[in-house]
Amino acid sequence: MDARQDDFRRDLDAAVQTRKELGPEYESEIVDSFLARLDSRLDARVEQRVAEQLGRTGEPKPGRGGSSPQFKLQVVSLAMGIPLSGIAGSLGGLTGLVVCWAGIVGINVSSALSARRTERSRGEWS
Repeated sequence: MDARQDDFRRDLDAAVQTRKELGPEYESEIVDSFLARLDSRLDARVEQRVAEQLGRTGEPKPGRGGSSPQFKLQVVSLAMGIPLSGIAGSLGGLTGLVVCWAGIVGINVSSALSARRTERSRGEWS
């Protein structure tokens, strides 16, 4: 048996002994406490294995994944595009709408090109 199984067995034995001493009135609290400790251990093991599988231990690389600055800019652009479209459409008609979305697209394209250039200079792009 490895150390993790020994720890698990000790925690389980302690929970059972505590239940015997305190009685069935505290059973749900004892079980909840044991499950919380088990859950945190499982979370730590899953995170460790995922990091090993992905070959990384830190944050995702810039421009990759859902928490990247590029992704955040895209979400903000779409969210701001709705009210800006209304304002531009009502004040400038079709021309105002085209200018508004050309600006939004231009900001996103320049940000993407900048991120790509930065990654290439670091040697992260192939």
